[in-house]
Formats: sequence, structure tokens, C-alpha cells
Amino acid sequence: MRTVKKAKRMQSLAAGIKRDGRTIAFVPTMGALHEGHLSLVRRARKLGDIVAVSIYVNRTQFGPGEDLKKYPRTLERDKRLLRLLDVDYLFLPDDSEMYPSGYLTYVETEGITSVLEGKSRPTHFRGVTTVVAKLLNIVQPDVAVFGQKDAQQAIVISRMVADLNIPVKVIVAPTVREKTGLALSSRNRYFSPEQIRRASCIYHGLKRGRELINSGVTDSKKVVSEILRIIDDAEGTTIDYISINDANTLDHVRKITREVLISAAVELDGVRLIDNIKAKPGRTGC
Repeated sequence: MRTVKKAKRMQSLAAGIKRDGRTIAFVPTMGALHEGHLSLVRRARKLGDIVAVSIYVNRTQFGPGEDLKKYPRTLERDKRLLRLLDVDYLFLPDDSEMYPSGYLTYVETEGITSVLEGKSRPTHFRGVTTVVAKLLNIVQPDVAVFGQKDAQQAIVISRMVADLNIPVKVIVAPTVREKTGLALSSRNRYFSPEQIRRASCIYHGLKRGRELINSGVTDSKKVVSEILRIIDDAEGTTIDYISINDANTLDHVRKITREVLISAAVELDGVRLIDNIKAKPGRTGC
């Protein structure tokens, strides 16, 4: 695995790969890798001749008072894991490389960033779209792989790629979960096994919501109320939002007649977690 720290060098290497007629599959991460990330890398290996992974804790997607300073950083372990998966290139920029002195340009996707995470964290997606646009321009992948756990992020990035004519195919891979059902996240490192058990209430609530929709319940308020009850019963939880939105447009849904995204953002003992699950009336699924 070759580690590259400079954007121009990564661009030059990518251009050479393309000249040779080989394809690049890319997985952007903020490090502190877990099995969810590794599943994306494995997927990328099937999709491209060359696999590139980035590790960069992007400061512009963290809001005031969020956990930028304490966000887990496990670089040496991350490198070992990526080598085991035969990753070809690790792009490892620092802040001065991504946001040099005098930096002025940001990318914003309107509308779909004003709900869910965007409503709770108003500056978050401006940082996400900016850094992903930069990474796609630097690594020049043919395919980029993202996780379903960050469903809104995947939708926003897909919209940005389409609107800006960026020549990359966005692939969204399934959420990987703990045995308890809790979605894997770098922030799970903050938790003890007992807290992970309690945090599984988020998935159990979402799963119950899907069951109701599959059984024919169409009133989103009833579904949200049941999810809220399950999560609220768990010790140490503070609910930011539970929402049912169109799975493609993220429009809020009152009467459920088509596929929807059931989303939740919950703090457990002060750590903020997000999760989601898709559902459609009359259908079952994982």
C-alpha cells in the first residue's frame, strides 16, 4: 500500500492509472476504521482495478461544540487493516493540504440538506459536500463507495455528483451492525459493552417502525410514536429526531404509500448516534 499525502501527487498518480486503462474504486473515510468501513473497501475491490482509501478528519463538517478534538484517531491500526485488504493507495492529507491558507470555496447542495441531519447540524453538509468534491477531484475515481448508515449523506453526494457532472458512479453499500443491532460507527468506541446493549434500542425502534409499515400502517405519526416509545424507554437516551421521509427525495411523508426512509438521531450518555432503515407498505426486508 502506498501512502500519498499531497493532492497534486495523488492527482498525478490517478492520471497515470487512467492512462493505463485501469479503473479506480474509492472509499473516503475519517479513519478509526471498523468492519463497516472494511466492508466498503471489500466492495470497492470488486468494482475497480485499483482501490484507493482516504483518511481525513474533516473539520468543516463539525459544528461548534461537536467532538472534532476527541474524534477517535487510530492511524497505525487503520493502516494495518487496509494493508490486509490489499488497498493500493492511502490518501492521507492534513488540514493545510485540504484547506490551505486563504481557502474560500465551498460546495452546497440545497433543499435536501435542510432536513434530518442538516436541520440539526446546519453547517454539516456544507463541509461534507466540499470535502467529498475535493476528494473526488483529487483521487479521480470511476466508482466511490459510501455506506447506507449515512443515508442522507449518500443522497446528498449523489445529487451533487449529478448536478456538477462529476464523472463518478456512487455506490451505497448496506449498513453493518453489531450483534445487538447497533449500527457500526467510529463513535461506538466511546461505549462500554453495556452501553452498546442499551444503544441497540435505536435499531429495535426502527425495526418496529418497519414492521408497522410492512403490516399496512400508513400514518407516519403512529409509526414515529411507537419508535419514540421504544427508544425513550432505554436509559440514558435523548432523542434529537425520528423522521419518516421519501427514500429518494427526503420529502417529509405523512401518509406512507411508497418506500420511505425511517431515520433517527439519538444521544446516548452524551454520544450522538444516527441510524436509518428503509420500509415500504406490504414488503418485508432487512
